[in-house]
Amino acid sequence: MENYQLRIAHLYGDLMNTYGDYGNVIAIKYYAKQIQVETDYHLISLGDSFKADDYDFVIFGGGQDYEESVTAKDLPSKSDEIKKYIENNDSLLAVCGGFQLLGTTMEFANGKIINGIGAMSHHTVNLNSSELFDNMRGKRLIGNIQIKNNESGETYHGFENHQGRTFLGKGEKALGTVVSGNGNNGDDKTEGVIYKQVYGTYFHGPILTRNGNLAKRILKNALLKRYPDIDWQAKLDGIPTESF
Repeated sequence: MENYQLRIAHLYGDLMNTYGDYGNVIAIKYYAKQIQVETDYHLISLGDSFKADDYDFVIFGGGQDYEESVTAKDLPSKSDEIKKYIENNDSLLAVCGGFQLLGTTMEFANGKIINGIGAMSHHTVNLNSSELFDNMRGKRLIGNIQIKNNESGETYHGFENHQGRTFLGKGEKALGTVVSGNGNNGDDKTEGVIYKQVYGTYFHGPILTRNGNLAKRILKNALLKRYPDIDWQAKLDGIPTESF
């Protein structure tokens, strides 16, 4: 029997893991194991190289302002390969700060604006930005959230906790429409982003442990890219969808 392998890169997992985003790796590894796929995990941090062709699934988690500022200084050294990875339709999950840093700019609580790598077109302002309507200013977006993916019909549940307000850009669509909660910015009812095979979100908890349907979808996409002749959907349909 042929051995199948999923190669995982965790970008800045030692810095950008404030809310337990490693749980998303646990979920992916769990479902991979159920269909006899081995996983090879690599932590990619400050000063490490990242090569797009070496990985099938990448996770980029969230952190607080300090960790994000440290990460932002190192990230340009990897930006070309990250952009290549994304444009090659490879699978990536970005949570909170990771989601923000893949965009064009982000604004900290003190008003300082730093550049993302511009791999995607969204941008992020802070909770007191003049760019916001009055009803959107001042409060941190925190609490339980439920969204619906309008294409698949899937519903995702989670917990959000962020002061940044993200606005999607050209070529991007929302991961889902907010049913209850706040979402990307508390105003336009979008939550997260989908661009090619990138899924971005503000869901902590983490999202893939609570939403096995999304974990299986991302895993299928990653495996299909590397092993296109296998019916991964049928394999994944044959195992239960868990909520950890």
